[in-house]
Amino acid sequence: MTDTNNNENPMFAQLVLSLQMGAMQQMGKIASQLTGKVERNLSIAQASIDMLGMLESKTKGNLTEDEEKLLSHTLYELRMNFIDESKKSDQNDDIETAKSDDSNSEDKQNNQESTNNAEEENQS
Repeated sequence: MTDTNNNENPMFAQLVLSLQMGAMQQMGKIASQLTGKVERNLSIAQASIDMLGMLESKTKGNLTEDEEKLLSHTLYELRMNFIDESKKSDQNDDIETAKSDDSNSEDKQNNQESTNNAEEENQS
């Protein structure tokens, strides 16, 4: 690894930052440049983060100090954000499950009341 600027390629930084922005969009942290909407897909975000991780392992020893810092800092930031978003997703899943359970309980109760009412009408 050399510290000279002769080996630095601005396209490397552009690639890293492009993948970072994509992952941030996929985590719902920023709006999509195409639609202007905040869209969230954590499995695709994980794939983008994994791609950067692969890039880090494949380029180990071949990056300048600045490139190495950029890549490691970007990965750290994305991984921390992903953990945060995953926790939000887990909490939302718990809330949705509770709502679904409540809804199912209400449906069962309503069905039971309908059945009871029908039986009473038949007995009359």
